[in-house]
Amino acid sequence: MPLPSATAVIPAVPRPRTPAPPEAYVTDPVLVKRAVKAAALGNAMEWFDFGVYSYIAVTLGKVFFPSGNPTAQLLSTFGAFAAAFLVRPLGGMVFGPLGDRVGRQKVLALTMIMMAAGTFAIGLIPSYATIGVGAPLLLLAARLVQGFSTGGEYAGASTFIAEYAPDKKRGFFGSWLEFGTLAGYIGGAGLVTLMTAFLPTEDLLSWGWRVPFLIAGPMGIIGLYLRMRLEETPAFAAELAKASKKEADRPKVRLREMVAGQWRALLLCVGLVLVFNVTDYMLLSYMPSYLTSELKYDETHGLLVVLGVMALMMIVQPFAGALTDRIGRRPVIAAGCVGFLALSVPALLLIRQGSLLAVALGMGALGLLLVCFTSAMPAALPALFPTKVRYGSLSIGFNVSVSLFGGTTPLVTTALIGATGNMMMPAYYMMAAAVVGGVAVWFMTESAGRPLPGSAPAV
Repeated sequence: MPLPSATAVIPAVPRPRTPAPPEAYVTDPVLVKRAVKAAALGNAMEWFDFGVYSYIAVTLGKVFFPSGNPTAQLLSTFGAFAAAFLVRPLGGMVFGPLGDRVGRQKVLALTMIMMAAGTFAIGLIPSYATIGVGAPLLLLAARLVQGFSTGGEYAGASTFIAEYAPDKKRGFFGSWLEFGTLAGYIGGAGLVTLMTAFLPTEDLLSWGWRVPFLIAGPMGIIGLYLRMRLEETPAFAAELAKASKKEADRPKVRLREMVAGQWRALLLCVGLVLVFNVTDYMLLSYMPSYLTSELKYDETHGLLVVLGVMALMMIVQPFAGALTDRIGRRPVIAAGCVGFLALSVPALLLIRQGSLLAVALGMGALGLLLVCFTSAMPAALPALFPTKVRYGSLSIGFNVSVSLFGGTTPLVTTALIGATGNMMMPAYYMMAAAVVGGVAVWFMTESAGRPLPGSAPAV
């Protein structure tokens, strides 16, 4: 008996009609691939830093916060880490509107410079033993620069790929953005694991911890070179041409138009990003700590399982992105929401059994469900907004949701377990996020195979 299709279950909501130029533009495969590489490298660099910082946090605590209390050191280190999330919405409010005014390519080049500079600077900061309280203050300043620049990175990168890609392959090309995320995280966490395994503790404390951060310098130069070689996206170039016909040098969009004028799309964006990032941070950031601290699992084995899950996700990612082009973004995202609602508890029960096979199966199941979001969101989110406000509105919605819900996931989950004593809280939290995401999917409009709002068809 054939199963009903997901598109039959989820009612279609009419897309508001937005005037678009009748002419289609032909995409250049060489330029599209170059745009994907340049955008994905920036995302990889962001998550390389995330992986490095997360897995070398204990060492950083000893270098910058030598209080003698390991818990206080770790909390202080993660406090500096969390500070970056506080300024992400500010970065989105600055870089987003700027990207809609001066162009995507210029702003993405600027965010790349700032991200590389902030990460590279951490590797140069003297230790607490050398300059005292100035060391943690400089670390905090570098993290704020990183967070501010990241506020314009994901929205800009996804917008850039979406506006370059042909309509019928936007999901496939967009999926490579999250491929870069996974590659950067694996690179950062893997490098720290190797250094921890092969370097003596004294060397790691004195100079070894600097190496991963200093690598950001060459990575940033390569990324900047790739981004500077890019042309502006056809969609923005058309918007610029329309503005010039009206005797305006640049498209002018007020912040009020990006928020109040797009309130429905912003609410959908916040809901979609919520389920995307809660599950993402839960699996890739919180679960290693959960395995070690709550289940007393071997730290090295736990990390290797997480790295293995990310490698599996990387393999599946492009195929899942191509699937969203064939059957639509909504069915794939809806499948992820239903999967997390139904399988979060069984998967966590498997993980709690503690054997390597059980942990791998539980984590692998959650990782494959997460691919439903990582493969579809880079194409689905930019399609929520018209060209004129796409970068700005997406930056605001994405970063507000990440700061309030995604980045706080490890902290909130830990607090819930502490308050209730219930070790199943991670599963319940993911299920709650899946409900919110399901509501957002219900009301969103299918965008696969269609032109972006306000843009000509891309073939």
